[in-house]
Amino acid sequence: MSHAEKKIRVLIVDDSAVVRQMLAAIVTEQADMEVIGTAADPYFAVEKMRGNWPDVITLDVEMPRMDGITFLRKIMGSRPTPVVICSSLTEQGAETTMEALSAGAVAIFTKPQLGVKGFLQSSKQQLVEAIRSAATSRVGNIRPLSAGHRTQLQNQQERPASAALSKTTDKVIAIGTSTGGTIALERILSPLPADVAGLVIVQHMPEKFTAAFAQRLNGLCQIDVREACDGDRVRPGLALIAPGGRHMTLSRSGAFYHVQVRAGPVVNRHCPSVDVLFRSVARNAGRNACGIILTGMGDDGARGLLAMREAGANTYAQGEASCVVFGMPKEAIKHGGAEQVVELDDVPDVLIRQSRTH
Repeated sequence: MSHAEKKIRVLIVDDSAVVRQMLAAIVTEQADMEVIGTAADPYFAVEKMRGNWPDVITLDVEMPRMDGITFLRKIMGSRPTPVVICSSLTEQGAETTMEALSAGAVAIFTKPQLGVKGFLQSSKQQLVEAIRSAATSRVGNIRPLSAGHRTQLQNQQERPASAALSKTTDKVIAIGTSTGGTIALERILSPLPADVAGLVIVQHMPEKFTAAFAQRLNGLCQIDVREACDGDRVRPGLALIAPGGRHMTLSRSGAFYHVQVRAGPVVNRHCPSVDVLFRSVARNAGRNACGIILTGMGDDGARGLLAMREAGANTYAQGEASCVVFGMPKEAIKHGGAEQVVELDDVPDVLIRQSRTH
């Protein structure tokens, strides 16, 4: 087999024998993947990895002996490796998953508590895509916020909001992202001042996780961060995140922007879709908008960003050097949607500048 056809070597870590067996069967069916081992917990996993390091690890976060998060932090500290988190669809599961993403996991795969077998069969595609996107990711680009930075932000939050909030602004910032986006958004939103323009954000993420993700960001940021509800007003100092499993669009009534949150078919294999959001922003905000596409696999958002640019919006794509997966930004650049390419650490300044120009 030539180097180009090298298989993705997968290690499966899960305390359920049924789940290990099912995941191994799905991975083995793929022509471009192979299972190099399965383990019931991190201690066994470490043994297996000694002489045979995987390209991707699928990791159950809720395990006895050593929990998945501790294991993940150890791996990221010693030899960063792409990790796909297998999480249950529970509130507790969602919080643990947010912690895992913050510790460096690159993708999520959800499993239910009941009827695991049937579910895994029907969700094959979700798992396979998560492993493929993890295999192409550059985990070295995942740099979580330091604890010191977090404390400093929490202290800042106690100050009264800036007086500039009382001024109305009709600027809207639209952001789209996928693989690697949870950490990218953490880094971008945390330094933003309370008077930044209203933000509407699509982060590809399964249902039930976006609320926990928004809550986590809300605790790290000076701005308010919420999972969007249908009819929410877009206002300065607020970031609205599209809920998993629903599309979010921007609409305008009089001087105000609102979001509409609706169930709908997948677009570019995603719901919420970045294209759906960006096209509505192009239509309803035009030159009053700023669009930015961040790290992620695939091409969702490329055409929508072009529509925004054609409508007079300022548009940006994240540069390759700071991306975990340079897929979505690359496609946006290729389609001519990005007016400028900007690295992750420069994005907050861009957004602050955009908020202040009328």
